[in-house]
Amino acid sequence: MYQTELKNFSIEDIAGSGQCFRIVPDGDGFLVTAYGKLLRVAHEGELYSFSCGEEEFERIWHGYFDLDRDYAGYRELVLPEDEYLKKAVSFGSGIRILNQEPWEMLISFIISQRKSVPAIQTSVERLSKAFGKRIDDTHFAFPDPEELAGADTEGLKACGLGYRVPYVRAAAESVAGGAADLKKMGELETGELLERLMEFSGVGIKVASCTALFGYHRLDVLPVDVWMKRVIETVYGGHFPEEYLPYAGVLQQYMFNYARLMKVGVG
Repeated sequence: MYQTELKNFSIEDIAGSGQCFRIVPDGDGFLVTAYGKLLRVAHEGELYSFSCGEEEFERIWHGYFDLDRDYAGYRELVLPEDEYLKKAVSFGSGIRILNQEPWEMLISFIISQRKSVPAIQTSVERLSKAFGKRIDDTHFAFPDPEELAGADTEGLKACGLGYRVPYVRAAAESVAGGAADLKKMGELETGELLERLMEFSGVGIKVASCTALFGYHRLDVLPVDVWMKRVIETVYGGHFPEEYLPYAGVLQQYMFNYARLMKVGVG
């Protein structure tokens, strides 16, 4: 068990922010499934307890939770006249953009289309249980490309993928067969990365943007879903503020979280 004090960090805010589908309540804390591992997280105030040793925490989870980045500094960049965003960053002050695996993000956000967050979580868990490697008696890693490339259609449908089945299979076959190299794509400039991601069947700019932001940590990318579209239209007159564009991915996460959970600024 490793314990450390963390400021500007909230596992509750992160779990509810819509960027990750495998952080779930677990007793008096949360269970994180990532990188083929399980991590239980609990806290009293700013003192956090992690179900791993210090070496594993520093090697895996410190980077996963993006703990080297100054998120308080991002919140200080909110324009003085921007009352909406000031309320949003206060509401979700513990949000951080996780460093997640590009493959998992690509498939998760392909699945996410026209689904609520709970429905996405259910599909991702079913997919992992059906095709992923066992971690313990009840938990499974997210399936790798080879595992999904060999998945049968009925098995994928049983995971709630619906019309997304051919998209998931095509992506798995492309990556497993070497036609698409997700690691090498991480070396591309952001614009080219988005273009390459949109070459996958069923991937438009929204799914590509989410994959770039949450899988490749491109913090200048602005995913626009139904919630963000409403915020941009009703709060910002149809135009995301230019001053925020260099770190749009971070600030939109506060906006998205506030709009979705509080239904504020989306009328």
